Order: sequence, then structure tokens, then C-alpha cells
Amino acid sequence: MSAFTWQKSSYCGEGNNCLNVAVFPDAAIHIRESETPNSVVTTARPQFGLLVDAIKSGSLSGP
Repeated sequence: MSAFTWQKSSYCGEGNNCLNVAVFPDAAIHIRESETPNSVVTTARPQFGLLVDAIKSGSLSGP
């Protein structure tokens, strides 16, 4: 996991509970939460775009 270049979400602020994203040369998108850095979700760029659009639009509902 350390070979990835992780980018912290711009919505994170100063805390340590952040979403991190890394783009791998094969165009796979890796997502992790900073509190559990060894748990990584991997997806393709189009699906990640759909996730970001859904988050921005507020169409996802929480528990």
C-alpha cells in the first residue's frame, strides 16, 4: 500500500478521519479511510466518477 501516492480529500479539514484516494498506473482507483489504511477498496475510473457524482448530488443516504 505504501507504493501508492495517496491524496487526502479536500473536505477532510485538519482531522485524521479522512478519505484518501490513489490512482494507479493501470487507471485503477484505490480508496481508503485514513483511520484504517490497510483496508482499501479498488474500482475503475468510471465507477469512481459515478460515486463522486452521487455524493455531490446528495443521492446517497446514510444509515
